[in-house]
Amino acid sequence: MKTYYVYILASKRNGTLYIGLTNNLMKRVYEHKQGMVKGFTKKYHVDKLVYYEETNDANSAISREKQMKKWKRNWKISLIERTNPEGKDLYNNLL
Repeated sequence: MKTYYVYILASKRNGTLYIGLTNNLMKRVYEHKQGMVKGFTKKYHVDKLVYYEETNDANSAISREKQMKKWKRNWKISLIERTNPEGKDLYNNLL
């Protein structure tokens, strides 16, 4: 069974945010960290994993990503702070 992840990256604590979706979180965050993903995250140095959710349902993951992208910034910050109050980079926890 596949696992899908909706994740939030930040440039720094309370910095620029990016919301994405993947089925391989470790690989995808690594790609962001290495600047392999051209575009927004590379341009603004958004590479710290500050939040993620997982599900086994692709449609659910897609819906959740779309929902979160529509949220106001302060809602996103609140979500991050509830589970990661110090805004730590969670990537190392995945290793």
